[in-house]
Amino acid sequence: MKFLDQAKIHVRSGNGGAGCVSFRREKFIEFGGPDGGDGGRGGDVVVECVDGLNTLIDYRFQQHFRAKTGMHGMGKNRSGANGADIVLKVPVGTQIFEEDEETLIADMTEIGQRVVLARGGNGGFGNAYFKSSTNQAPRRANPGLEGEERTVVLRLKLIADAGLVGLPNAGKSTFLAAVSAAKPKIADYPFTTLTPGLGVVTIDTRTFVLADIPGLIEGAHEGAGLGDRFLGHLERCRILIHLVDGTSEDVAEDYRIIRDEIAAYGGGLEEKPEILCLNKADALSQEEREERAAILASESGADVYVISAVSGEGMKEVLRLAASEIKERREEERALEAAKDGTEEKGWEP
Repeated sequence: MKFLDQAKIHVRSGNGGAGCVSFRREKFIEFGGPDGGDGGRGGDVVVECVDGLNTLIDYRFQQHFRAKTGMHGMGKNRSGANGADIVLKVPVGTQIFEEDEETLIADMTEIGQRVVLARGGNGGFGNAYFKSSTNQAPRRANPGLEGEERTVVLRLKLIADAGLVGLPNAGKSTFLAAVSAAKPKIADYPFTTLTPGLGVVTIDTRTFVLADIPGLIEGAHEGAGLGDRFLGHLERCRILIHLVDGTSEDVAEDYRIIRDEIAAYGGGLEEKPEILCLNKADALSQEEREERAAILASESGADVYVISAVSGEGMKEVLRLAASEIKERREEERALEAAKDGTEEKGWEP
């Protein structure tokens, strides 16, 4: 299955059905009167968040969606049937924007969440609706209202607890494969990973979701390499795991490039907690490990964890640290939500 994380679609809700002008004309019925029914309501365009999807590939080849028109009213006081809704299914983490790609309409974060993008038009009234003591034979009916029409942009941001960042060939895919059941493509050339991947990590009975995004290079925010748009998948992550290739000639420069690209992207990524790892320790001597770890620590001002995704050295320590950080962030988020709910409830007190 191909990965697609952005799509532009055009939606239109159904028009309402027209009301009917009709009179009851039957043998032996002297005063039949008006009996035109109302038109049916047009169908809505609904977006629903469902389980089992992880891409927007369904909207790659079909971009136009239109709900059904309501049926017209008929004689004998028969109302038209409502038009069928059209339901667009999207994966968890999908954001819906206006055509300007800046105005957020909805953020689909829970399975079963539904948002109406375009409401169907109301059905018109038949002439039976207009009858009164002073207008006993109305010869008018309303047409149905037109449906709504709009163009929206769907943007998928994967929901993960931790995200892997680093230059191409820093060992991110190997790291993901080593700690989860994910099977990303692994090779000895840059840009092996072309699309983000997810894996579920279990350590000491605790689990969290880890995201692997394609490697960044210098100038990615200006479109170099694969660009920086995949960084959007890290916006929902609670922490970042930054991998630096220990076999690189200048580990400090490698670290600086990624931090500069993260800062240039924005989106709050530069403020997220970061676990800094010197990867590929299995290919380094003890002296090289100590020297490069010291250089990296001096450049970053943070603790550096020497690991090897191939041999497993230092991996459990990093995963335990990541799990603890994620747990703290979850508790902070729950406390904020509880405080917010309490404030709202207090505000509604008479």
